[in-house]
Amino acid sequence: MSRSGNKKPVGFATHITAGGIAGACEALVCQPLDTIKVRMQLSRGGRVPGTKPRGVFATGAYIVRRETPLALYKGLGAVLSGIVPKMAIRFASFEAYKGWLADKETGKTSVGGIFLAGLGAGTTEAIAVVTPMEVVKIRLQAQQHSLADPLDAPRYRNAGHAVYTIVREEGFSTLYRGVSLTALRQATNQGANFTAYQEIKKFAHRMQPDMVELPSYQHMVIGLISGAMGPFSNAPIDTIKTRLQKATAEPGTTAIQRIFAIAKDMWKMEGFRSFYKGITPRVMRVAPGQAIVFAVYERVSTLMEKITPLVPEDDSYSE
Repeated sequence: MSRSGNKKPVGFATHITAGGIAGACEALVCQPLDTIKVRMQLSRGGRVPGTKPRGVFATGAYIVRRETPLALYKGLGAVLSGIVPKMAIRFASFEAYKGWLADKETGKTSVGGIFLAGLGAGTTEAIAVVTPMEVVKIRLQAQQHSLADPLDAPRYRNAGHAVYTIVREEGFSTLYRGVSLTALRQATNQGANFTAYQEIKKFAHRMQPDMVELPSYQHMVIGLISGAMGPFSNAPIDTIKTRLQKATAEPGTTAIQRIFAIAKDMWKMEGFRSFYKGITPRVMRVAPGQAIVFAVYERVSTLMEKITPLVPEDDSYSE
């Protein structure tokens, strides 16, 4: 994401600020699609012969009808509390890994290096923030209580209460249930995401050599394309992860045993297509979400760079 010129390179504070703002914008816009995706992944519809699971719009309409439109934003508190540090860690760690993998003489990072930096960034955010956030978010989203009925009390009242209840009843380690699958999903997501984004962005600059900065709409289009690649590559991982994190632990079973048990049950009872449940709302959420993230990130970081004082041409700075 860094730019050349006679300014100080983009600093850590810029990555933190721009990434955090971008993440908050994405969450506010895309949360309803994430709730629909989780409900579709948890649905056991289609097990009975001759029946089909609900689609995207049918699931959304069912939630709105039974639980009010605000139910589409269940888990938003958990997302907002985690997505700001998640995005900050994602961009800051990606730039750090990319810098370490850069050629020492030219300062440029190869396509393979960018992919590895993306893998590293995805793994870092998964361990630091994403896994606990996802466990809490999924527990909240899975609750099918009506927000219009005060007597319909949910098990978890909000994100803070969910964390407290989970830790008290199931132990702190439950917040890291599915960490291996989450890390694998995030790593492949960001490896594909950053590689595609950077390469398409380079191509766009080559097509418009006189343009110093790409306009925001181009960043959005590039982010839309790059963001769609991850979900198609790891949908089965995401579906198994969602079911694993929603369920309570079974005494005497390891994480690997539970993962294989879930996968075996899905294959036997629901068929191959069950591994791709929720893929439509996931792509509909992730792709536009990345379009928003990259456009906001680029815009905020550019504004922050503009207030960075110019430095002499002969001074040397490295990121």
